Amino acid sequence: METVIDSHNISKVYEETAIPVHAVSEIHLHLERGEFTALVGPSGSGKTTLLNLIGGLDRPTTGYVEIGGVNITKLKDNQLIDFRLNNIGFIFQSYNLIPVLTASENIEFIMLLQGRSKSERETRVHELLRQVGIEDKHDVRPAQLSGGQQQRVAVARALASKPRFMLADEPTANLDSVAAGNLLDIMAKLNREENMTFIFSTHDARVIDRARRVITLQDGRVISDERYAQK
Repeated sequence: METVIDSHNISKVYEETAIPVHAVSEIHLHLERGEFTALVGPSGSGKTTLLNLIGGLDRPTTGYVEIGGVNITKLKDNQLIDFRLNNIGFIFQSYNLIPVLTASENIEFIMLLQGRSKSERETRVHELLRQVGIEDKHDVRPAQLSGGQQQRVAVARALASKPRFMLADEPTANLDSVAAGNLLDIMAKLNREENMTFIFSTHDARVIDRARRVITLQDGRVISDERYAQK
């Protein structure tokens, strides 16, 4: 199996407060292509911090992260931005769509940053809208979309760059059960049919139930790492 992510004994300490906060402590993780993994644990356990360190949105205090053999911890800020753009897809709880752009334009935006041709962008946007089941919403702005539809646009946007893997921080938190189930069906299908790697930070039992690997954190440390048969 292709190794996608290796985190080597990473720790993150926030020193801005009177008492330093050890958000993540000496975590080593090896993740392979095609995994459907959930990071779980109570609030303050370090899930989101670990996800941000893996995705290069934050830098570890000690240790380092390798993605596809590249030590991203050593990259300069501009190099890291380019690396994230071309290798990592992000899905956030708050969607983070650009309100003045249509669904198609939100999906296309990351490809504009990558410098892809107009014809390639148009073909990819059409393909992604079909994949997430909202072709009829291509010219609609986020404010006119439901929460579930906005999150589908966010998934399509994250896929637009053809990333190595997808990081999803509480992607179902703002969705009702039907919308959450539909979104998970889409991501499970992408995982199954395209071998897309997904790593979730979540409290949601619906996500945890779908995961084939569940990593439990407590006080910034991994306390269990369980693998399950195909679901």
